[in-house]
Amino acid sequence: MDGKSILHDIKSTYPEKFAPEDKIFGHIHAGDRIFIGTGCGEPQYLVQALVDYVKNNPKAFFGTEVIHVWTLGVAPYTDERLQENFRLDSFFVGDSTRNAVNRGDADYTPIFISAVPALFRRKIVPIDIAMIQTSMPDKHGYVSLGVSVDIVKAATEEASLVVAQANALMPRVHGDGFLHIKDIDFVVPHDEPLLEYRPEAPNDIVHSIARYVARIIPDGSTIQVGYGIIPSAVISQLEGKKNLGVHTELLSDGIVDLMRKGVVDNSKKSIDPGKTVASFCMATRSTYDFIDDNPAIEFKTVDYTNNPLIIARVNNMTAINSAMEVDLTGQATAESLGGSFYSGIGGQADFMRGAVMAPGGTTILALPSTAINDTVSRIVPSLQEGAGVTLTRGDVHYVVTEYGIAYLHGKSIRERTMDLISIAHPKFRPWLIDEAKKRRFIYPDQSFIPGKKGEYPEGLETYRTTKTGLRILLRPVKITDEPLLKEFFYSLSDESMYRRFFSARRDMPHERLQGFDVVDYTRKMVILAVIEGQDHQETVIGLGQYDINKDMHTAEVALVVRDKYQNQGVGSEILSYLTYLARRQGLLCFTAEVLMDNRPMMALFERMGFDIERRSGEGVYELCLRFRPEILT
Repeated sequence: MDGKSILHDIKSTYPEKFAPEDKIFGHIHAGDRIFIGTGCGEPQYLVQALVDYVKNNPKAFFGTEVIHVWTLGVAPYTDERLQENFRLDSFFVGDSTRNAVNRGDADYTPIFISAVPALFRRKIVPIDIAMIQTSMPDKHGYVSLGVSVDIVKAATEEASLVVAQANALMPRVHGDGFLHIKDIDFVVPHDEPLLEYRPEAPNDIVHSIARYVARIIPDGSTIQVGYGIIPSAVISQLEGKKNLGVHTELLSDGIVDLMRKGVVDNSKKSIDPGKTVASFCMATRSTYDFIDDNPAIEFKTVDYTNNPLIIARVNNMTAINSAMEVDLTGQATAESLGGSFYSGIGGQADFMRGAVMAPGGTTILALPSTAINDTVSRIVPSLQEGAGVTLTRGDVHYVVTEYGIAYLHGKSIRERTMDLISIAHPKFRPWLIDEAKKRRFIYPDQSFIPGKKGEYPEGLETYRTTKTGLRILLRPVKITDEPLLKEFFYSLSDESMYRRFFSARRDMPHERLQGFDVVDYTRKMVILAVIEGQDHQETVIGLGQYDINKDMHTAEVALVVRDKYQNQGVGSEILSYLTYLARRQGLLCFTAEVLMDNRPMMALFERMGFDIERRSGEGVYELCLRFRPEILT
């Protein structure tokens, strides 16, 4: 028996539940709170019917409060002509309600979305009428809340009157979203296409951000992804991953695509294994069909999905969200631009806070470096006055822009300031450096090379395997590498330091380290040999550099390897790569000074196949290392 036949039988059993709409809306009184279902689950027909009822009966009631989280509809109840009848109070500000909120004609209630069901249950926000949309009833008399369980289930449980639009196009979704027909006061059968959500097509900047984010997410992670163009693009970059799980607030087309391709199988989840867990869905019809009666998917109430204590139990939980601004200390706002409300706290803070506490958990904040056609930096010295601090300095592990990845967790204000400036748009970096100095976030003498000359050449990053099988990353030095370099130089033995600098001096103060990490890449190259550890932490095991003598079209070369890794081929790989880069710049040869007793370094130069000219003097060889045609890497 299909849903419509079952509904016909129910109508015979409960005729009082199938009343004309004007009679249903006649139960609404002045000052009532009217809850409307979330997002794509919004009962569009019911909402429009209610507005039409008020237009035809303008004195039917006054001063009602419309409550919801998020609407994709046109929100006709925010029409200025209906101000005496309706006032919106939203837990999240969307496109169709933003103007009303900011002109003072509607209200925004900032709250962690996980806490909203408790507001209803404790009558802090009492619900008088809940207007929802459901599937058709099954043979047992149960309907499904379908694509929107989130706070809707709690609203139906606490409302004095529940009015349901029964829609044959609403999927039946496993989990917490079932209601029995006896718990619904009025049923309005009406089929109409569900609202659909399609994010904008990503541009090159968004694709670049998404690729960086994908690097951070290991196989076997359980992910939460927010809504919007960047999170959607991130999902599309995860197709090469394996055994991903999903514990999220929002289920999107992208996540379902990963399920179809077997990337998301939930096999490694520590709670709800084998299940994609979400709270609501904003997607397209194809996804709605996929989740219909699919036992691999469960929609749970938002006080479960978004509960930080639940999230903290998920091993390798990775929360991926976006923001409008991040300041140089790591605070972020995702809800307002200064005093203008733009979105809301939503579920972002719930997931970021929970993921921070989870075993192996990671939080990622992804955003473009600029806004308004590159005229405004999203990385700022401090958040605008009036902005809501959605995420504190302790909530964010990674910040990602199209210019790279900044890892903030466990870092000082000075370190995170430099990391964030390094991924800001290049045109704003000098300004950010100056502002950081004024605030004493960084050294007052911090050097900086503006423009293309100082822009990190990411394309020069390369992985190599040494003769002993050691896998290393060779990459240019970054302005943020000072802590890594400090640790590296202090790890070297007295002998290694002496052979590198011809001096017994051991100290490496900030002023001296800047000579290595603040680089004009058109005049100098510093290459680090790095091994990567847990949480993408890096250890420098070797450093090579050359400084160009433009008059002679040559470069002076030098390198040093951490004692523990000497005689493992690290120096050969560094020198080979430096040679390749120098030849690519059209240089003719390297020059070098080597202590006469430094046999390992001389042997390295000889093995590399240079045509070597040497002059001796005072215990030092002065070398000219001419490139042969065959020296290519």
